[in-house]
Amino acid sequence: MTGALFEISFVLAAPFWLLMIFLPGRASTARIAASPLTVLPVLAVYLAMAVPVLPELWTAVSSPDIDTFRDLTALSNGAGAVWAQVIAWDLLLGQWMFLESRRLGISPYLMGPLLVLTILLSPFALLVFLVLRAVRQRGTRSGSGLPDRADGVAAGR
Repeated sequence: MTGALFEISFVLAAPFWLLMIFLPGRASTARIAASPLTVLPVLAVYLAMAVPVLPELWTAVSSPDIDTFRDLTALSNGAGAVWAQVIAWDLLLGQWMFLESRRLGISPYLMGPLLVLTILLSPFALLVFLVLRAVRQRGTRSGSGLPDRADGVAAGR
């Protein structure tokens, strides 16, 4: 049962990823990506796996150290719960990146691979996206005739 729940956690998130990567221009994709409710099915899997190991989970989060965390993840439900939590947070992060990219006018052809990277290695993808976002925002400010933060500081404003 634990193995099946482990597999199901990503399967429940996959449709939302597919929409953001392959159908980014659809209004329904933006509407769905704007909802935090997309993670509810994955969180249900998380709860199903976390409840049986709640004492171990509580110990790991209330007094964190590497050995306690290792003990938690050595339990199949513990590892599965951590995995489902990662899937849920990655999905929320991907949704935010998707919506931000639309707001900033970042090309879906650039965002598609970046969202795939978010699925695989979200911390790396987030760093790349934050740099891309900063560059895009700086370009938007420069193109609008508004002084960017550095110019205002240098000019004493």
